Amino acid sequence: MKIFLGLIVFFIFCSSPLLAATERRTALVIGNSSYSSGPLKNPVNDATAMAAQLQKLGFTVTLKRNADLRRMEDALTDFGNSLKRGGVGLFFYAGHGLQVGGTNYLVPVGARINRESDIKYETLDVGKVLDEMATANNGLNIVILDACRDNPYSRSFRNTSRGLAIVSNAPVGTFISYSTSPGNVAGDGDGRNSPYTEALLRYMKEPGLTIEQVFKGVRARLGKETGGRQIPWELSSLQGEFYFNQGNMVKKEGKDSATLIKDELKEGAADDLETEQQKIAAQRDKLKQERELFEQRKALAEEQRKLDEEKKQLAMAQRPSVSAVKEIIRDGRFIAYDNGTVLDTKTNLMWAAKDNGKRINWKDAKAYCESYRVGGYTDWRMPTQDELAGLYDRRKSRLVECHSSYPIHIATELINITCFAPWATETSGTGVTYFGFMDASKLWYGFAGEDIYRALPVRSVK
Repeated sequence: MKIFLGLIVFFIFCSSPLLAATERRTALVIGNSSYSSGPLKNPVNDATAMAAQLQKLGFTVTLKRNADLRRMEDALTDFGNSLKRGGVGLFFYAGHGLQVGGTNYLVPVGARINRESDIKYETLDVGKVLDEMATANNGLNIVILDACRDNPYSRSFRNTSRGLAIVSNAPVGTFISYSTSPGNVAGDGDGRNSPYTEALLRYMKEPGLTIEQVFKGVRARLGKETGGRQIPWELSSLQGEFYFNQGNMVKKEGKDSATLIKDELKEGAADDLETEQQKIAAQRDKLKQERELFEQRKALAEEQRKLDEEKKQLAMAQRPSVSAVKEIIRDGRFIAYDNGTVLDTKTNLMWAAKDNGKRINWKDAKAYCESYRVGGYTDWRMPTQDELAGLYDRRKSRLVECHSSYPIHIATELINITCFAPWATETSGTGVTYFGFMDASKLWYGFAGEDIYRALPVRSVK
């Protein structure tokens, strides 16, 4: 009698779909991130996390990361051969995906896609995955495509569309999930995993949830997190029930599966609230740091202002006061002072009362002018040709010390130019300039290193 009852119990449990988790489970997981065009951050992380989760759920997993076309095709062939032994098959892909003319393609790493016609030969047709499952005739297959990320080809080719297309020829007993709705793109995510994979990893480990309940929970959570921008879709021709985690199939703490999903959503909302609180706290800390930096910069700016003011006052103190400088003589618009300077009241330029008095090359003349400190001023410089031309007056002439036969024409006797031409500041390449007071000539000279003209410092009076 005991043997008879035992056989009855055995047949009851063996015929129940609740034992689906005890069937042979085989999975192929692929994650491609390292694309030369449009690289992605998360697919390899997604595939690695998914492979680990599936192993915990009883799957024999083959994991391929950053796979080229040959490795993807070889892995798919091996996967199909394994499915022929029966059981449940699961194919997970994370990476770039394309749809061309309603056909979906998965993009390997290293794919050379320069023209639309290359797609057929450089990518893996999703139909080939379904063909392997149909050929194996293993009864139940799951295809999960987190491949709707925005790809670099959708805007390049005429017939290439955003996102993936709905598959219409899947074999009976197949469940297909897309990370977002047809024709749309899914986010790669800012965290370690894509939002879709992160939600799926959370729900598929929960005990007692059918596959439909798992993906319903994923859809609800992801829709809420993205404000409805990303809504996963499923296509199913399953004829029985499948559980990723069989667990307690009837009750868990007195709650059925539908209640568990609601509780999960509540927990998810609590997690969302905690995440928002953490974000606000982080923003508050960041704002505090920025405020402290602002105050520090403000203090530094004030300190710099005080230093600049002190420098200005020191420079003013080092200059001779206006009252200490005495006017010696006037010559029309020119005023000579007792500190060795001459002011041109027309141009507001102050000139040295005399040039350097001997031949000097252009480079040394420039240094001479800039280091000139007569009158206590520190802003002396070499004049331009136009500034020197402002001193020229054809009506006045006098002889110079360097030659007794040729006169120069300068507007005042108060500025002593000892030879015909002072250097000017303009340059071009290796050429330098000077101004000739014999005939008001603005000339170029190709030998800046030759001692030939004079240096006459000038400064602008503010």
